[in-house]
Amino acid sequence: MPIYAVQRQLSGITPEQLSEAQKAAIAASDKLSQEGVPVRYIRTNFYPADARCTCLFEAPDAESVRRANEAASLPFNKIEEVLDLNPGLADGRGERKR
Repeated sequence: MPIYAVQRQLSGITPEQLSEAQKAAIAASDKLSQEGVPVRYIRTNFYPADARCTCLFEAPDAESVRRANEAASLPFNKIEEVLDLNPGLADGRGERKR
């Protein structure tokens, strides 16, 4: 399944607020999945020097990721498909090596 990066600008966010945002993204993804739209939150990278944030999701399409982020009331600037080149992944699309 494709991986999508959600880019955000989170000026002035505290570590506690960032943690709450992460929990909201996870909960919204889980709820959509229970409703039949498979969305999985993967992780967040936060860049404190310029308050930028990138969150990775696995989903069938960008629209599903948009729905999860809107359901979580999280602002975003851009959603785009990416290849997650984690060395534990076979092809960058979330499939584990066997």
